[in-house]
Amino acid sequence: QLPTGLYKKVLVILHDSVLPYMNEPTLMMDFLTVAYGIGGAISLLALNGLFILIHQHNLEYPDFYKKLYSLLDPSIYHVKYRARFFHLTDLFLSSSHLPAYLVAAFIKRLSRLALTAPPEALLMLIPFLCNLFRRHPACRVLVHRPAGPADMSEDPYVMEEEEPSKSRALESSLWEIQSLQNHYHPDVAKAAAVLNQSLSEMEDDISGLLELSAYELFDKEIKKKAVDVPLEFEPVRGLFGKKNDIFAEHFSL
Repeated sequence: QLPTGLYKKVLVILHDSVLPYMNEPTLMMDFLTVAYGIGGAISLLALNGLFILIHQHNLEYPDFYKKLYSLLDPSIYHVKYRARFFHLTDLFLSSSHLPAYLVAAFIKRLSRLALTAPPEALLMLIPFLCNLFRRHPACRVLVHRPAGPADMSEDPYVMEEEEPSKSRALESSLWEIQSLQNHYHPDVAKAAAVLNQSLSEMEDDISGLLELSAYELFDKEIKKKAVDVPLEFEPVRGLFGKKNDIFAEHFSL
């Protein structure tokens, strides 16, 4: 057992400052799998090292996607390691051989959590979800289900289910994204409206959106040039405000 602070310090540098210089990086398998099972920010940071072992050293982790799915909670949109987490999640979900139910579960859970996410996270998440639909066309039923959520008495998706295969995500629809089309931030509403149209074949580049912050959004808004709106003002006269109204001759406000 290591202190939480030490776990974080080690895991932040492990993938690029330790593993490449080890003769046998596979010796770190136990340490990384234990760290991945701790939960929270430590699990997010362990993903980098695990990715290297899975990708380059043939590490087999049977419940890897189940554990990754369990990491999806409201905090992922707020932690400072958000960019790293979504970059790696994008890589893990890039294979076209993943089953549709698994990808649909990730799409649905991320969409449900998006209802309480800040705008800067949503502007990254929506293109992220669009890319998943491009890679896995079988999941587009979530968007193009006939009549959408209107033909369901309730959403069949089970948010509390830890097993993606039992979450019934493929039977659901993305009403959450439809809700975001009425978001208070105009850029989010505009981005969410993209799913109403047919998606292009080329994937969106989300690398520039992963580090987007609330400060950058605010700075962008205040630097916008104000548009002069022509106004016409006519003083109210009489009871109903009309110039030649007979009431104006006899009543005044």
